[in-house]
Amino acid sequence: MLPTAGVWGIIHREGKRDVTEGQGSDVAARSPKGLHRFAVFTTACTFVLLIAGALVTSNDAGLSVSTWPFAPNGILPRMVGGVLYEYSHRMIAGFVGLATIVLAAWAWRRESRAWVRWLAMAALLLVVAQAGLGAANVLLYLPAPVTMAHSALAQLFFCTLVALCLFTGKWWQSDLEPLGEEGRPALRAVAGATAAVIFLQIILGAAFRGAAFRHNAVGVLPHVFGAGVVTAMVAWTAAIVFTRHGDVAPLRRAVKLLMALLAAQLALGIAAYWAVLYQEQLPQPYPLPVVLTVAHVVNGALVLAASVWLALAAFRLFGPVPEWAMVPAALKPRPGRGGQTASVRPS
Repeated sequence: MLPTAGVWGIIHREGKRDVTEGQGSDVAARSPKGLHRFAVFTTACTFVLLIAGALVTSNDAGLSVSTWPFAPNGILPRMVGGVLYEYSHRMIAGFVGLATIVLAAWAWRRESRAWVRWLAMAALLLVVAQAGLGAANVLLYLPAPVTMAHSALAQLFFCTLVALCLFTGKWWQSDLEPLGEEGRPALRAVAGATAAVIFLQIILGAAFRGAAFRHNAVGVLPHVFGAGVVTAMVAWTAAIVFTRHGDVAPLRRAVKLLMALLAAQLALGIAAYWAVLYQEQLPQPYPLPVVLTVAHVVNGALVLAASVWLALAAFRLFGPVPEWAMVPAALKPRPGRGGQTASVRPS
């Protein structure tokens, strides 16, 4: 199952309040279906890449291949020990890079909205920068600032692809009926702040995993404090959704998914911390601590992606949405013969 499949279901299912299409209005001309599907595919591949990267760190395999981009003895070295994790990560990263090039070129040629085209180009720039940081990690022997930047940029890249999946999908480009929002602070502001706090928490986690905090006086305390802040922000977001917008099914399901992922993340965090302490006493990484730590890292990426999706959905539902965020008027459905609608698509 695709990592974002649960969020896809959240957005597209109907609920108590119809937010899938405007009443009596036709859906505007959209991004090519193939572009949307390829964005989903690239996002799924990136999720696999995140797993591969977490396996490299958890197995202390970051310097198993001391040259970049290829191994000293050829393009395909003997895949054993740490080389298996490190070099597999590089090969998956290369594939994701190629897929991102195709996605950006496809969007530039076929997407009608300029801002979506530029977002696809931003994804391409992010993956290029990520490759550069990966090379610096190897050639400079894993300096802590570069390692943290590499982890943070991976999350930004993943969320950019998740956003592209949303923007090129049917739901975002439908003629949604604007929903009113009463009360302050607005859900859009709180949901956006929650996503930002979760991103900062992931950076703190990367710092702890990279030993920036692990061996000094504060230890894991900044990460634990961040977990408390994240929990409070998610609870605040959930309270706004359930008290003000409980009849909006996409928001209700989205926040339930976010809460479930956060609960799993807290449990995995406790288990992963125990795993780190236990593993430090062993000469080699032990399978169970590695599994727990990897699960904690990749589930954190899902928590961030779910929070970003929820924030973007709130912005879309509680418009008004700026004209630049929609399909150009020239591409809207227009009356055809016999009163039927006919849509004009870019050539």
